[in-house]
Amino acid sequence: MPFENQIVSFIGSGVMGEAMMKGLLNQKLLDPQQIIAADPRQERGEALVKQYGLRFMTDNAAAAEEANILVLSVKPQMLSHVLPVVRRGAHSASVVLSIIAGAKIQTIANGLANASVVRAMPNTPAQIGQGITVWTATDEVPAPQREQARLLLQALGEEIYVDHEDYLDMATALSGTGPAYVFLFMEAMIDAGVHMGFSRRDAERLVLQTMRGSVEYAEASGLHPAELRNQVTSPGGTSAEAIYHLEKGGLRTVLARAVWAAYQRSVKLGGGEPRDPNGK
Repeated sequence: MPFENQIVSFIGSGVMGEAMMKGLLNQKLLDPQQIIAADPRQERGEALVKQYGLRFMTDNAAAAEEANILVLSVKPQMLSHVLPVVRRGAHSASVVLSIIAGAKIQTIANGLANASVVRAMPNTPAQIGQGITVWTATDEVPAPQREQARLLLQALGEEIYVDHEDYLDMATALSGTGPAYVFLFMEAMIDAGVHMGFSRRDAERLVLQTMRGSVEYAEASGLHPAELRNQVTSPGGTSAEAIYHLEKGGLRTVLARAVWAAYQRSVKLGGGEPRDPNGK
């Protein structure tokens, strides 16, 4: 039992924190009373207690003091305010797991006087257990705590361990921000369907199922996306015409620039210096 007699405290009980709590309870990895949700909003806590039966506190310091495993899930701009408050309790936690975008491991370790830190970057599909999280850990995190971190993150969906923190900023740009790119593409397709004459309801249904089916087919086939695209692109056909205009409009270039800009922003949020996109 990897979490036997363990208390997991969440400092910040927003959407992603709740997704992890829900996943842990659904998978029966934790009993509700092993989870402490800390949040300054009393009404938020009451809703979580009612839905999941967990424990709730408005006092971050008190929640940290009870934690064997401390999860930091506050907004990035709140980190500097939270670290001094939870430091007294956090330094004795067996592991600190941060899912705060851009927050460097060294910042967290120094701020909490605890070198046993896991940094992770989940994404929003985690809310339904279909996310993917990239994570890494300091050398000071023992093997049992690494396994605990892995299980915590699997409550959100799939996970990928990386051996260097730099990959977390890359993951922020690619998978963390990725749903926003997909949603924008979906929105544009739906609007095009409405423009052609479909009702918005039918256009949404067509696009959603097309996206869902395409992803599942790609995963099942094991083929490269270029091969799959070629399968549906007949010479002189409708797909060829559409792709010509997408390429002419610079879709690949714009998307690549967007991902790189998100990466640079993530590095900057963590106090780093963004690299030149040309590698200089």
